[in-house]
Amino acid sequence: MNLLIYNIKGLVQAENHARQVVAGADMAKLPVIPDAWLLIKDEKIASFGPMHTLPPIEDIKKIDATGRFVFPSYVDPHTHLVFAGSREHEFEMRIQGATYEEIAAEGGGILHSADKLAQTSEDVLYESAQKRLLEVMKSGTGAIEIKSGYGLSVEAELKMLRVISVLKDISPIPIKSTFLGAHAVPAIYKNNRSGYIHEIINTMLPAIAEEGLADYIDVFCDRGFYTTDETDLILKAGIKYGLKPRIHANELDFSGGIQVGIANKALSVDHLEFTGKEEIEALLQSNTMPTLLPSTAFFLKLAYPPARAMIEAGLPIALASDYNPGSSPSGNMNFVLSLACLYLKMTPEEAINAATINAAHSLELNDSLGSISPGKTANLFITQPMNSYAFLPYSFGTNRIETILLNGEIWED
Repeated sequence: MNLLIYNIKGLVQAENHARQVVAGADMAKLPVIPDAWLLIKDEKIASFGPMHTLPPIEDIKKIDATGRFVFPSYVDPHTHLVFAGSREHEFEMRIQGATYEEIAAEGGGILHSADKLAQTSEDVLYESAQKRLLEVMKSGTGAIEIKSGYGLSVEAELKMLRVISVLKDISPIPIKSTFLGAHAVPAIYKNNRSGYIHEIINTMLPAIAEEGLADYIDVFCDRGFYTTDETDLILKAGIKYGLKPRIHANELDFSGGIQVGIANKALSVDHLEFTGKEEIEALLQSNTMPTLLPSTAFFLKLAYPPARAMIEAGLPIALASDYNPGSSPSGNMNFVLSLACLYLKMTPEEAINAATINAAHSLELNDSLGSISPGKTANLFITQPMNSYAFLPYSFGTNRIETILLNGEIWED
C-alpha cells in the first residue's frame, strides 16, 4: 500500500540518517519536523519533509493529520505476555503490608503463576496472550519481546515458548522470544537448586534449541532468586546454544546482576532499581543497554531506578512495560512514558527516545524500527489533535492515539 500523510503538526523522531542508539545528553534531543508530510511505499517509509517541500503526488491514499503528531511505534523490550490468570489477591496482600519477597516465599508470586500455567492448555494460553497482544498494539506498541518463565518445568516452558512461536507467526508486529526458565526455583527443587539448574542446562536448552523456540536467554539474578554464579553458569550455557543474554538484575538489591550481565555481553540488563556508581561505571564500559521498568516500581512501591544519574553519566536508557500478572499488569507504553517523566525525572524527549530508538536497539531491531527514517518499516501511530508531543505523557490514563499503521497499512483489530 502507498500512503501519504500530510499536514502533520509534528513528525516525531524523523531523521534521514537514523541514529542507532541515543545516550547521555543526546537523549534530550528529539528530531521533530513541524508542519510535515510523510510518504509510505510498499510497507516502508519512503520520504518526508516540511509541507512546503511536498511534491505533487496523485492517485494515492491520503490522510490529513492536521493538528496531529506522527510517532514511530513503541518498542517494548521486556514483557511476560503469556501467562495463565491474574494475581489480584496478591495486590490485596501488598495493600495490607506484605512484600513481593514475602509473597514469593509463601509460594505466591512466580510460583503461583507457574502452578496455574501448568494446568492451562496451550490453546487457552494462546487465546489469552493474543488478546493481550492486541491490547498493547492498540496503545502504540509496534514490536515486542515476550519471555517464558511461568513454566519452571520442561513441559511447561516449552508450552509457553510454543505459544510465543505461534504469536510470532500470526502477529503483524515483530516479536522476539526469550527463554526465562531461571525465573524462580520451582517448589519441587526447593532443596535441590543445582538439580533444577542442571535441568535448565541439560534438558530445557537442548529441547528449545532443537525446535528453534527462543532468540534470547534470561535469568532473574537478584536477592532470593539466582546468584551471580548461578546466573553466569546458565547464561554461558544459553550462549552455547546461540541464545544472547538479557537479564533481570538489581530489582531487589545490589545483586551483582548488572556486572554478570555485562561480563556475558548481555544485550540488556533490566529493572536496575538498585544501581550505584560502580554499576554505572561498569555499564559505561559496555555495550549493554540499561532497561528501566517504572511501572513495576510503581505497582510494587519500590524505589525507582536512578535514571537521571545514568543519563548524566552518559548512559543510554531503554524503557519497557514488564507486562505480567504479578508486578506490572499493564502493557501500556504511554503510561510507562508518563511514569518515566514523573518518577524517573526524565524529560518527554528522553522518554520517547528510550521507548523507541533505544528499545529497538536492545532488541536488535534498530535497522527496521525505532525512528521514522527512509527504508524502515512503517510502524507508526497518529495522535489525536494536541498542542505538543509532551501532551502524550502528560495526559496519563487516556489513550491519545487515533490511528495506528503497521507495515504501512492502517490497522484495525
